[in-house]
Amino acid sequence: MRTINIFLTDPIVGEWADFENGDIRYAFGRLYPDGPRRLVEGPVCVFVDWVMDDLSGLEMCRRLRSDARMEDAHVTILLEEDDADDKRRALRAGADDYLVGPIDRTAILDRVMALEPGGARTRVTERLELGPLLVDLAALQARWNGHPLNLRPNEFRLLHFLAQNPDRVLSRADLIAALGKQEPPIDERTVDVWIGRLRRALRSVSAGERVRTVRSLGYVYDSYD
Repeated sequence: MRTINIFLTDPIVGEWADFENGDIRYAFGRLYPDGPRRLVEGPVCVFVDWVMDDLSGLEMCRRLRSDARMEDAHVTILLEEDDADDKRRALRAGADDYLVGPIDRTAILDRVMALEPGGARTRVTERLELGPLLVDLAALQARWNGHPLNLRPNEFRLLHFLAQNPDRVLSRADLIAALGKQEPPIDERTVDVWIGRLRRALRSVSAGERVRTVRSLGYVYDSYD
C-alpha cells in the first residue's frame, strides 16, 4: 500500500485517524519546529498554521524548504483571515498554496486528494546522501562509499530514519514510533538488536562506529568523524 504523509503543525492532528482509499493510505502526523519525528517514506503534504507558539508560520515554511526530508513537500499555509498581503508573504516564504482556517480532517483530506494524482507532488526524493552514505529508496539499498550494506528491512528503515536526523539523539521509543512499531507493542530492547545488526553492516564496509550510544538516552548517527 502506498503512503501519502500529511503533517500538520496543529496538535489536533494527534486525534485524527489515518485514512485508506483503495491502495493509498493517508497517514497523519504532527510537524514540530525541528521537523517530523517519524520516518518519512513517500510523498508529503504539509499544513502550517500562520501563528504557532514557538515560531511563525512563515519561518516554519522557510525551515521546511531547507530540510532534505521536506524539500519536495507540498506546503499549504493556513491563514487566519483572507488577506492578500498575507497570501503573498506565504508564497514568498516557500508555501505552494494557502487556505483560510479553521479546517478539519475532512477538509484536509479533500485538499490532498484534489492535488496531482497520488495526493502530492509526483517527484519524491528517492536518494538521501549524507557524506559517504547513500540511501536509495527506489532500490531499497544503502551504500557506503559505493559499497552495498547488507541490511534487513527493519535495519534499512532504521538507517534511513537515523540519516534523516543526523547528529540528533533519538531514544528507543523515538525509533519504535518512527518505524511505526507501536502496534503490536515491541520491547524497547528490540531496538538494541536492530542497532547491533546495523553497526555490524556499517563496520563491514569500513564505515566505523557511525552509530553512537548516548548512555541513558538513546542513539545518534554521527555525520562527521
